Amino acid sequence: MPGQFAIRMSDELALALDELVASGRFATRAEAVRAAIEGLLDAERRREIGHRIVEGYRSIPQTDAEMASATEAAIASIEEEPW
Repeated sequence: MPGQFAIRMSDELALALDELVASGRFATRAEAVRAAIEGLLDAERRREIGHRIVEGYRSIPQTDAEMASATEAAIASIEEEPW
């Protein structure tokens, strides 16, 4: 549900926000705040996904054969690069 929020921030934070707007990086303070919140939510989503991946590997560890196969595939992939 869309909404409006009033927030308080330090003078330093407000000045930094205004500098972002003045530099042209964002059109308005609201746009800058939205971008910050979207970045925070994305970082939290990625952190949770990473946590779930780690827990999956902890509950069902890879076998030695799977590790060897993954290593071979990684080496082959690197060797194919035109660097």
